[in-house]
Amino acid sequence: MEISAAGRLEVRITAADVGKRVSVRRLTDPGVTEGKFTDTVGVLTSWDDGVLVITRKSGDSVRIDASSLVAGKVVPPAPARRRGPAASFEELSRIAARAWRPVESERLGDWELRAASGFTRRANSVLPIGDPGLPLDAALDAVRRWYASRGLPAYAQTATGAEGTQELLCGELERRGWVREVTAELWIGALAPLADAAAPDADASDADASDADASHAGASAPPVVLARSADEAWLSRYQRKGVSEVALEVLGSGPSVWFATVPGASGEAPAAIGRCVVDGRWAGFAAVEVDPARRRRGLATTVMAALARRALDEGASAAWLQVEADNAGARALYGRLGLAAHHAYHHYREPREASS
Repeated sequence: MEISAAGRLEVRITAADVGKRVSVRRLTDPGVTEGKFTDTVGVLTSWDDGVLVITRKSGDSVRIDASSLVAGKVVPPAPARRRGPAASFEELSRIAARAWRPVESERLGDWELRAASGFTRRANSVLPIGDPGLPLDAALDAVRRWYASRGLPAYAQTATGAEGTQELLCGELERRGWVREVTAELWIGALAPLADAAAPDADASDADASDADASHAGASAPPVVLARSADEAWLSRYQRKGVSEVALEVLGSGPSVWFATVPGASGEAPAAIGRCVVDGRWAGFAAVEVDPARRRRGLATTVMAALARRALDEGASAAWLQVEADNAGARALYGRLGLAAHHAYHHYREPREASS
């Protein structure tokens, strides 16, 4: 906290600091001059009518009465990660977008409108990076009209928690009644450790898959079959049932796509599956799913290792994946494999009255 030369805490932020990263301390009970304090660090996204809104790294917004502040200052951006590949938020966002392409897209200035008949929010949301070429309200109106003409609700995919992310846009969306429905994280790390991973490890799944367990088993690694397309066997294990032609197009999209399958018993669905998209130095992992009856045997690690080796052969050196914040099993596995969170991303849905 900021301390004056006289040893007193001071508030050294104003409304002019909106958009900057700040650290503040406030009284838990604004009506009491002495008591418990609460500290908050994040981006100051607004300061109106004596109320501050600070957006944390997670994307959660905290409203603070200015009268409760006892200290506050502008702080430097969060320090860069000290391990793993260097990457910017914008680079990763565009890499992730290329790995999960919609069937239809259109530009709104620098923004990209994406649609795929409702198959996943990622393929049916606007990616608002850069300047839409219109004032924000006009741009959001254009977004809503575009999705409404396709019978879809309007979603905006945003990010928080890294240098250059979109805390200010998140705050503007929330002020306009947009509702954050889903939050996940994008994790990155070196690719080689994944390729070298031993089979006995925790099973997990990506942001789209079911909860994972986190124990060990001593079985040897089973064979993994790699293919350029998702066959009926792979789809029978994929958690999204009733996959349409649109879904198959999205699943098959990306610069260099690979599907991994650990075969099951004769006539049964595969024991495990996974998907990887190689794009330059990056390999993106998704749809890592394991038969619930065969968890705790390292199958998720086996699938990821096979895909990672193929990605290394194609020249990739870094890995990324998306995982939901409450998927503890997946997060534990990915941490052991050397990956770590880079930023959080969110899907905001237009106000309900606007979509009715």
